[in-house]
This record gives sequence, structure tokens and C-alpha cells, in this order.
Amino acid sequence: MTLPVTTVGFDADDTLWHNERYFALTQVHFAQLLGEYTDTDTLMARLLAAERRNLPHYGFGIKGFTLSMIETAVEVTDGRVHADVITQILDAGRDMLSHAVELLPHARETVEVLSRDYKVIVITKGDLLDQERKLIQSGLRDAFDGVEIVSAKTAEVYSAIFARHGTGADQGLMVGNAMASDVVPMIEAGGWGVFCPHEITWAIEDAPPPVHPRFAQIADLSELPALIATLQN
Repeated sequence: MTLPVTTVGFDADDTLWHNERYFALTQVHFAQLLGEYTDTDTLMARLLAAERRNLPHYGFGIKGFTLSMIETAVEVTDGRVHADVITQILDAGRDMLSHAVELLPHARETVEVLSRDYKVIVITKGDLLDQERKLIQSGLRDAFDGVEIVSAKTAEVYSAIFARHGTGADQGLMVGNAMASDVVPMIEAGGWGVFCPHEITWAIEDAPPPVHPRFAQIADLSELPALIATLQN
């Protein structure tokens, strides 16, 4: 017998609101700043490598991304990067930390509909201050029964969160745009993992879709309530 879903977890960035588009715009600016030293593809590959290398030290979020841009600028210029370029990189990072929050289509109504029948929680990675700011500005904070801002999304983390806020991961569902963070580890924890793709996905979050009876994919959040209803039978 399949246990019913009692608790629904939402990823935040690029599931509830736009986020990666601001990283993409900043990368374009970064490429312009370093254009005299290397081509865009090489620069982006070096930046991605720096981000991967720095995740254990800086974690996820804009601050770590900004430090990785500075590190990459130093590397590709052999230490000759101008102070003005570093200043512009820092300015770009600060701009990202203050951008307006733009909800994705169907985010508000889906959260509100599901909150009538299920416990709904936010589980997100990133900088604590930035994620708290975005959640408050989104206008959705009061709709959630709990908020978890974590340094990593693993099966162990999901097990603990859904035990704390719900009736266990086996009766939990996590929805998000990151296969590697939102879907695969939730299924490993025994829950449902629902992939809701976004137009832009960070390469580090890419992973092949799991072949598993508790994996599902939706086109956008408007399809989530109907999907969960089918899992209750």
C-alpha cells in the first residue's frame, strides 16, 4: 500500500521565483570585463570550475559566486586584473543581492491551494540573509508551515526535515527545478521527487532523471495539485 502524501516541500530559487537569470546576466557582464584576456566559452568554463572547487568552502549563493568570479579574473589575467574590474565584479554581486523578487507563473496559487490540505514547507540552499530577504519579498512566507535554509540537500537532510515538519520522508514530496538537489536525494530518502524544469539551470545541478516509481515531472507548478491528488489513490 502506498502511503498518502502529507507534506509538500518546495525549492525556492527558480521554482517559486526567478533566480538563475540574474546569474546569467552577471556572467555576460563578467565576460565583457575580461574580454581582452580570453574568449567567453573559456572564461565560463574556468568560472564553473572555480564554483565547483569553492562549493565546499563558500557554499551555494551569490557571495560564493562573486568570490569565484574574482578568483577566475585573477587566474585568466595571470594576476594582472585591474582593480577597477574587481570593483565592478563586487558591484555586480551587490546588485544581485538586491534584485527584485519575481514569482514564477502559478507559484502563489499552487502554494495557497496545497496549503489547505497539506503541510507546505520551503527547503532551499544559499546565503541565509539573501534567502530570507527573497522569501519575505515574495509575499509567500505566511503560506508556509516551515522554512529550511540548508547548506546542502542530501537524503539525510530531507529525512530529518520531513520528520521534523511532517510524518516522514515516505509521506513527503519535494518539487524543484534541480534534478541533482531537489529530486534525486528526496527519492533516496524514500519520498516523491517532482521535477519542474526552469528555462535556465545551473550546470552543477544537472543529473539524469531517475528511473523510479516515485519520480514525476511537471511542465509548471499549475500541474502539481492534480499530480499529488493522483498519488493519494
